[in-house]
Amino acid sequence: MNFSREFLALAVAKGVLRFGNFTTKAGRQSPYFFNSALFDDGASFGELSGYYAQAIAASNIAFDTLFGPAYKGIPLVAGTAIRLAEQGRNVPFCFNRKEAKDHGEGGTLVGAPLKGRVLILDDVISAGTSVRESVEIIRSQGAEPAGVVIALDRMERGQGEHSAVQEVRSQYGIPVVAVANLLDLIAYLGSNSELTTHLDAVNAYRERYGVADAK
Repeated sequence: MNFSREFLALAVAKGVLRFGNFTTKAGRQSPYFFNSALFDDGASFGELSGYYAQAIAASNIAFDTLFGPAYKGIPLVAGTAIRLAEQGRNVPFCFNRKEAKDHGEGGTLVGAPLKGRVLILDDVISAGTSVRESVEIIRSQGAEPAGVVIALDRMERGQGEHSAVQEVRSQYGIPVVAVANLLDLIAYLGSNSELTTHLDAVNAYRERYGVADAK
């Protein structure tokens, strides 16, 4: 999709997506590194939120409310709600605190009530911990998770034969949508003369650690 390619171009331009030799949390030597925290100014974060909005529209997932898990999901859910409203879809959003507030309105949730079908927005899915906590919060409010939207799906195995994204889909029976995935990245590298030198390394990494079935 065009927005996937545009998102990757923005990520490279901002230094969010870099190429070289990086060690992942799992101890793997990766030829690329993605750090969404570097979308750190109004212009780039506004574009990022717009790509989330486009990915949501393209997914056709039915939902009533947006939820952003602390901490990276907080600006994502606010920014995406703004961009969806600009496109004519005004939806409520909510996020959580890490610690309960003991004064004022109290509690751990901020924003609109969690009702109906709730779409979770986060940057990536690593171990799936954030999604699990989000699902527990949503269900505790009498609502149901509708799906998860992330920026980048690395499409690589976790501890077993499946990726963290596949495990979330299987465990909760909900769709996981990525603005871009590893196949999008490979296609982007192959079409960019300045970055094509990294293509072999990324393909080799996929061959070694990629999941057999991306679904």
